[in-house]
Amino acid sequence: MEQNLTYLLGSGNSEDMLVGSTSPTPNSSAYEYAFDYSELHIICYPESIPAFASTLFPVLYSLLFVTGLMGNALVLWILTVFIRIKTMTDVYLLNLAVSDLLLVFSLPFLVQYSIMSQWTFGNALCKIISSIYFIGFYSNVFFITIMSIDRYLAIVHSHHAQGIRTAARGVLSSMVVWAVAILASMPDFLFFQEVNDNDQIKCLPHYPGGNNGWKILCNFIVNILGWLIPVGVLIFCYCSILKNLQKCHTKDKYKAIKLVFTVVIVFFLSWTPVNIVLFLDSLRNMSIINDCQTSHRLDLAIELTEALSFVHCCLNPVIYAFVGVKFRKYVREAFKKSACFLVNCKYYRAFSGHSLDRHSSQNTKSSQLSFVGPVL
Repeated sequence: MEQNLTYLLGSGNSEDMLVGSTSPTPNSSAYEYAFDYSELHIICYPESIPAFASTLFPVLYSLLFVTGLMGNALVLWILTVFIRIKTMTDVYLLNLAVSDLLLVFSLPFLVQYSIMSQWTFGNALCKIISSIYFIGFYSNVFFITIMSIDRYLAIVHSHHAQGIRTAARGVLSSMVVWAVAILASMPDFLFFQEVNDNDQIKCLPHYPGGNNGWKILCNFIVNILGWLIPVGVLIFCYCSILKNLQKCHTKDKYKAIKLVFTVVIVFFLSWTPVNIVLFLDSLRNMSIINDCQTSHRLDLAIELTEALSFVHCCLNPVIYAFVGVKFRKYVREAFKKSACFLVNCKYYRAFSGHSLDRHSSQNTKSSQLSFVGPVL
């Protein structure tokens, strides 16, 4: 994932490939990030990304910042002011919105980075922003995973899960998720720093001794913690949910099934491409991929797929919050109350904070399906 900062504008080197004895100067940080295929006597330098991408990324990141900020801020507002966090699902929705906002807050820095072609915020912010980005990434995927487990318990094991799915347990498990996300992002906090790359200041990972082993390890951590394990959990949970829904015979059954497929498909489309190219990047660092042209295409693919992954921050509020009937009702009531306050409405009836989620462990299969709306 660190390619988002490392290769955002490339190293600015004019040469694509050096053969034989030609090499960069010892003081050039580009040497550390070039790919040295020594057995082929080739050194392949990162290229600047194409002009269309240099224009696309600032515009795209700006749009994602505005939409992601508005959507997730609205979720936080509803959850903290009107719903007041009563269930485990509410706790997870709140934390998912916070993790989305962490990713969203890194976008203005990426916009400036892509426009100015260099890092201008100092070494401390280089470490902080890169850490925030990775903490947001890991926590985002982890909370989507744990929300899938929550749905699985609520729908498949509804008779036994009510005592488990409490807000207190949700807070405790959320603390564990944040701790794991912070630990997983520690290598990026340690390694990212300001470097001088061909008279341009950039925010890049600087590994001990220029060893690619650390870079490969970081990529594999992302692949395993950020994709392989979550995908396995999602497949198990949603396959079990679909089997359970097949036993129901109500008109809302197919709406619930469509929502399940939407959650899974959006997750795959958002996170699978970037994990594939990061795996290929690991193969490049191990010199298994040793073609310079392929290497340049991989750099661009990393940028495009990571931009695609940011879209998920804007879709999460829609998929996990606004789709639910309960949450949509709270949104409508919140805007009514706000509009009434603005026009000094004197006779507005106080908003009722009673939870709409009143399903007991004795619900039938049909009533379980009506519970799918708030849970999914």
